[in-house]
Amino acid sequence: PVVSCIIGEGGSGGALALATGNSVLMLKNAIYSVISPEGCASILWKDFTYAPKAAEILQLTADDLLKLKLIDGVIPEPIGGAHRFPKETITAVAGAIQKQLEKWADVSPDDLVRSRHEKFIQMTRSLEKAK
Repeated sequence: PVVSCIIGEGGSGGALALATGNSVLMLKNAIYSVISPEGCASILWKDFTYAPKAAEILQLTADDLLKLKLIDGVIPEPIGGAHRFPKETITAVAGAIQKQLEKWADVSPDDLVRSRHEKFIQMTRSLEKAK
């Protein structure tokens, strides 16, 4: 199985690579989008100061992406953020990844690939509904 975990900022072409996992997890305060809010604002409004508006439209937070069914789980962070409590964060991330690996442990390689393909189809449907 492939388990992806966004722990900070998953963006640009890397966002697509992270989406290929059988399971995609995110830390609560991470962001995940194919473009940064600043880049999006610069393209749409020719002004990077619209980044907060772009971020809202992009729906790049863990909670937003879970609702859209683009990720499979949100990993809580310690109060104050992951960067302030790295040991606790590492433990939480390791536990979440282990849980996902156990979930997929008995699935055949062909079924793992099929699952990833079906997941992309579901992502497309979720995004179409969100429009």
